[in-house]
Amino acid sequence: MSTRTENINVLGFDWMPSPAEIKRRVPQTERAAEAVSAGRKGLMDILDRKDPRLFVIVGPCSMHDPVAGLDYAKRLRKLAEEVRETLFVVMRVYFEKPRTTTGWKGFINDPRLDDSFHIEEGMERGRHFLRDVAELGLPTATEALDPIAPQYYGDLISWTAIGARTAESQTHREMASGLSTPVGFKNGTDGSLDAAVNGIVSASHAHSFLGLSDSGACAIIRTRGNTYGHLVLRGGGGRPNYDAASVALAEKALAQAKLPLNVVVDCSHANSWKNPELQPLVMRDVLQQIREGNRSVVGLMVESFLQAGNQPIPEDLLQLRYGCSVTDACVDWKTTEKMLYGAHEALLHVLPRSKVA
Repeated sequence: MSTRTENINVLGFDWMPSPAEIKRRVPQTERAAEAVSAGRKGLMDILDRKDPRLFVIVGPCSMHDPVAGLDYAKRLRKLAEEVRETLFVVMRVYFEKPRTTTGWKGFINDPRLDDSFHIEEGMERGRHFLRDVAELGLPTATEALDPIAPQYYGDLISWTAIGARTAESQTHREMASGLSTPVGFKNGTDGSLDAAVNGIVSASHAHSFLGLSDSGACAIIRTRGNTYGHLVLRGGGGRPNYDAASVALAEKALAQAKLPLNVVVDCSHANSWKNPELQPLVMRDVLQQIREGNRSVVGLMVESFLQAGNQPIPEDLLQLRYGCSVTDACVDWKTTEKMLYGAHEALLHVLPRSKVA
C-alpha cells in the first residue's frame, strides 16, 4: 500500500506502555484507594451542600520535582488536618501544562526537563508520585489536558480541572463526561463565561467517542455524563472576576443554564494579574463575601510551593532551586500557612459546623 500521502510530518512512532502495564508497575494500594474515594466524596458532599466547608485546591503551578513535591505534600497533610473544621484541602498536582506557544509541557511529557520527552518514564513516575501522596491520606487535583492520560492515572485523582484554553473543546467536554471526579471548568482567557458554562452542560450528558482502553487498544468510549461539573473563575481579558459583582454574574449565568450555583475562585492567574503576592488579597476578598452571606462560592484555588516565585529551567539542572516553581510564580510555604489558617479563622464562626470535621 502506498504511504506517499500518510504521516508526512511524522518522524516516528515510539512504543508506549498501555495503561494496564503502567498500573501493573505502580499498582493501586488499599490506603491510596481509600484516600482517593474519601477525597471525591468530600468534594461531592460540598458541591451537593451536604458539607458546609469550602474546598481548597492548593499546590505548585506544576510538578517538576517529586522529592520537593512529596516534602510539600507531607506539610500540607498536616496543615489540612489542622483546618479541617472549615476547609477541605486537596493538593494541586499538575503534570501537563498547556502552552500559549512553546515551553516545558510538564512532567509527564518531559520528566528529565531537557526536551528528551520520555513520556513513558514521565507517566510511570507521575503515577508513582500520585500514589505516594494518596498514601499520606491527601487527595489530589490535576488538569486534564491529554485525553489519553486519565486512563493511566485517573484512579488516583479526586478533582479535575478543564483549563481556560480547552473548556470549549468538544474533546475535553466528552472526556469530562466520563471522568470519575468532580470537574471544574475554567472561564475563557478573555474572561467570558459561555465556554465554561456550556462545557458543564455538555459534560453532564452522555457521550460516545474514540479513546484508549486499559489494554491500550483503540475503543469507543461511552459515558453516562458527569453531574459534578462546576464553574471556576480565574479572571481574563485584562481583569479579575472574583469580586462580588463578577460572582453574581456567574451565578446568573449558571442559573440561566439550570445548573447548580457552584463557583470556585482561582486566586491566581488573571485574578491576581499573575502576581503571587496578590493571591492572599484575592482570598481575603472572597472570604469576606462568604462572611457577608454568599453561599455559591464552594472552593478556592491557590498556587503555592515551598519557595516563593519561579525560576527558568537551567541547562545545568543542579542549579535548580529546591521547591521553586518552573512555570507560574507561587507563594511560599509560610504564606500558604498564613492564608489557610486565616481562612479557617475567618470561617470558623460563619459556616455551619461540619458533621465530618
